[in-house]
Amino acid sequence: MILALDVGNSQIFGGIIDETSEGPKIRFRFRKTSTGGSSSDEYGLFLRDVLRENGFAPEKISQIAICTVVPNVMHSLTGACQKYFGKVPFVLKAGVKTGLKIRYKNPLEVGADRIANSIGAVARYPNRDIVIIDLGTATTFCALTLEREYLGGSIIAGLRISMEALESKTAKLPSVEIVAPEAALGKATIESIQAGLYFGHLGAMKEIVQRISHEVFEGRKPLLIGTGGFSRLFEREKFFDADLPDLVLLGLFEALKMNPDFGN
Repeated sequence: MILALDVGNSQIFGGIIDETSEGPKIRFRFRKTSTGGSSSDEYGLFLRDVLRENGFAPEKISQIAICTVVPNVMHSLTGACQKYFGKVPFVLKAGVKTGLKIRYKNPLEVGADRIANSIGAVARYPNRDIVIIDLGTATTFCALTLEREYLGGSIIAGLRISMEALESKTAKLPSVEIVAPEAALGKATIESIQAGLYFGHLGAMKEIVQRISHEVFEGRKPLLIGTGGFSRLFEREKFFDADLPDLVLLGLFEALKMNPDFGN
């Protein structure tokens, strides 16, 4: 069993992955609030406990793969993997094999989570132009060509950041639950905020995808993949061609397969 961990700004998203005859299978998923001040013992105990409580023996973990956009957690997390699992984790970072041709001006600036998503996407949908939209703390857009070229993308504030900005920067607007509203016209303050967040984000996604398609795919419609914590919020819109909430974990699995000698 492989333990895959995506350490984001707000949450740690993890999963247990097995290789099967039909490809990788995610057997279990979990999320934990990301706190940069956690010690190696706190991380290690949490990981062992969450596995045991869900019927998985920590001793059965054969490898651990990590990607993170929060560098200051790596020392503690790496220590936890070594102390509580006896494993040196594979970390998706510059210098490892990805199978991608990175066309960013500075490849080191591309977030590890975006690379993991891209690896997972091209493994599942080879020979396709792809745009990945990851709806997390930030909403990121990544464009990939059918030749596995990572071209770049766009970044906008995520839904929760946008909601928190309204709450903190205004005198009377409250915090609201982020949901898919019935209409764009709200008839109360909470409804109005929810409508603005939802339809504003949907409109931004449509506009950015349309422009990327025109700029780099010569008007061809790329395959749209949604992922991240809020991707299923837009399910009724039929906007995404595929909704893959586990994409980053699948990408980590594929990256690990491409780097079998990382610990040697």
